[in-house]
Amino acid sequence: MQANADPLATLDRNGSLVAIEPYAPNIVRVTISLDRTLADAPPGEGPNAKPDASGWTHRTDASGDVFASGAVSLTVNAQPWPKAPSQMERYFAPSLPPVSIAVRKPDGRVIAEMTGWEMSPQTVNGEKTFRVGASFAVQPNEHYYGLGQNQEGVLDLKGRTIDCRHNYDAPAGETVCVPFMVTNKGYGIVWDNAAATTVSPGLSNSTHWQSNVGERVSFFVITGDSTDELYAGYAKLTGATPLPPKAAFGLIQSKARYETQAELLGVANGYRKRGLPLDVMVLDWFYWSRMGQLDIDRTYFPDPMGMNDTLKSMGMHSIISVWPRFEKESRYFNFLGTKGWLLKDKDGGVVDGLPIRSDRAGALLDSTNPDARGWFWDRIRDNIASQGFDWFWLDETEPDLVPDGNFFSIGSGDRYHNLYPLVHTRSVAEGSARDRPDFRNLILARAAYLGTQRNGALFWSSDVQATWETLHRQVPAGLGFTATGMAYWSSDTGGWQYPNGPKAEHAPLLDPAGATAMSPSYTDYPELFTRWFAYNSFTPTLRIHGQRPATAIWEYGAAAEPVLAGFLKLRYSLIPYIYSLGYQTYKTGAPFMRALFMDFPNDPAVATIGDEYMFGPAFLVAPVTEQGATARKVYLPAGSEWYDYWTDQRYAGGQTIVAAAPIDRIPLFVRAGSIVPMGVQVPSTATKQALETIKVYPGRDASFTLYDDDGVTNGYKKGGGSSAVLRWNDASGTLTASGALPTRQDIKTLVKIVAPRQPTPAVR
Repeated sequence: MQANADPLATLDRNGSLVAIEPYAPNIVRVTISLDRTLADAPPGEGPNAKPDASGWTHRTDASGDVFASGAVSLTVNAQPWPKAPSQMERYFAPSLPPVSIAVRKPDGRVIAEMTGWEMSPQTVNGEKTFRVGASFAVQPNEHYYGLGQNQEGVLDLKGRTIDCRHNYDAPAGETVCVPFMVTNKGYGIVWDNAAATTVSPGLSNSTHWQSNVGERVSFFVITGDSTDELYAGYAKLTGATPLPPKAAFGLIQSKARYETQAELLGVANGYRKRGLPLDVMVLDWFYWSRMGQLDIDRTYFPDPMGMNDTLKSMGMHSIISVWPRFEKESRYFNFLGTKGWLLKDKDGGVVDGLPIRSDRAGALLDSTNPDARGWFWDRIRDNIASQGFDWFWLDETEPDLVPDGNFFSIGSGDRYHNLYPLVHTRSVAEGSARDRPDFRNLILARAAYLGTQRNGALFWSSDVQATWETLHRQVPAGLGFTATGMAYWSSDTGGWQYPNGPKAEHAPLLDPAGATAMSPSYTDYPELFTRWFAYNSFTPTLRIHGQRPATAIWEYGAAAEPVLAGFLKLRYSLIPYIYSLGYQTYKTGAPFMRALFMDFPNDPAVATIGDEYMFGPAFLVAPVTEQGATARKVYLPAGSEWYDYWTDQRYAGGQTIVAAAPIDRIPLFVRAGSIVPMGVQVPSTATKQALETIKVYPGRDASFTLYDDDGVTNGYKKGGGSSAVLRWNDASGTLTASGALPTRQDIKTLVKIVAPRQPTPAVR
């Protein structure tokens, strides 16, 4: 019978207390504890939405307590009073009163089941606590994605064990834990625990979550009929992804490091003299007089304001690296230590440096403390932003000083192992919103946690090696990260570490003559860089960076330069398309660099594909990651036809072809029924970009929302900018717009309908 109880309820299952708390029709939180105060307590840092039980009902029947909305139902199964244990159970039965939960679609179909929970007592960092976890049943043919960044080279998490913790020193490359995992069965789990967590999705017919520190189990279930509904739920729960400044979609040029003001401006001038587009110059570390001074060394950068004025006169912006590390000899160390605003050891002393990697020194700003965060932004504003720098690169956001065994102001570093990226980026996000309210924020960060996307952070895969193996692993690493609901990810083009790869197995496809970016012995490095640049041209951001003598695109040899220039100009021609995708991510929460499982749920062949992906609704991208390769196999998903971007040949979906991949091409296909607006060449996004053409690839009806604005203010949040919905009618062969184009051009003069060519026979 229908109960009159509030849908928000805390149930007693023989001593296990289960709190059910809806946040939306398709989002519900489950909390399990032995303590009512903990069961009823709010979630931890990360989720920032308010509970909302609108439209939910609660009834009790023979099956248990059923909580239902129009989108989902959740049953906390009835549990009989436990019988006396048998002799065997006295040794092996769990001590906790059991809890089981079933999540169903409105038609009654079970999509997720929690089969049990656990709490194991232990002492961590001097604190008496528990190891806590929960187990879930595996649905037939279930696959799992997300959990942040893992660089081991596999997209599908099924059958693996993921060490979900920020770890700069992970063997395959830095791991980043964002404990949000989506499945192909219509649901995702947000695990509400910031401690290091182990997740085993679909292993031994169970999915098991276990966190090192905690006194309760707390998680959210998000359901949806599509993956985009899951990401909309994640955005509602943890915050929208802001639209980055338009410059972030152009080329970002960096190096570890530009040693002088003259060197940095020389590189910027080099792009302009060659007629190459560039939007952002980056000033990386050691521009300061000492780590923690939060100053600019005027010996090598005598006029930073003048430097930035010069960049702006060329239509460029700047990003500057700011670290949370403070050497003992720096001007703020004693002040911060006295305030208690640095990471502390168990005795209350300031933690200085690391027990490993002895090249690191200094104490860590305790960004869990709001006063420390406020002070940090004030110093950035007064000491650095005042010199004309636009945006900030918050490096070491893991943090690099591992907090385990030490203490933040809010508690044990073990308990909050994964939290730092959220609170540290919050310092600049909140400070910039307050002091620069109409200037769009951007933060470059190499780690994330639940909700970090709301702070305006762009992420990259950290200090990866400059090898073919590493490039190969970047593709699934990025797709796993964006599958976590973090739309903006890329990698250091060419790798960050000094180029030192193994000897090439095949003759290099590019003559290295004239290259200054590496030692002469790395003969295939210009080829590697070019393939990496082609790939990053189809990631949300495009940034060149690395610890090498030279990084600009003319410094990889005479043979590589025109190829790189071609990909760079292609990137800029696609800015109208990409920027519109960014606006849609802001509106919907869905990423636009998309693993194939997101868009082709009815094609089982794509469930484990991690080396090709969709870039927006139109492009299928298949990067080349093998040295010497001039072709690669590409699977074209079923349910659509596909055009080869380079040749206009049309292929049926549901087959594997061998795509030509000379060094000046990346295998690139366009889904039939796509609209692709393309812009004229501009030196940077500071120049208003007219449309050159609107390409239409026939094959089905389609629509695309073209959006544009000033690219730098926050007016888009208040309805600023302008948009037009482009609609293609396949039967009539006509393209129309809902109103004036943002560029105010005549749509009739721009349309180019691509005529398909017949393909050569497919190779299966």
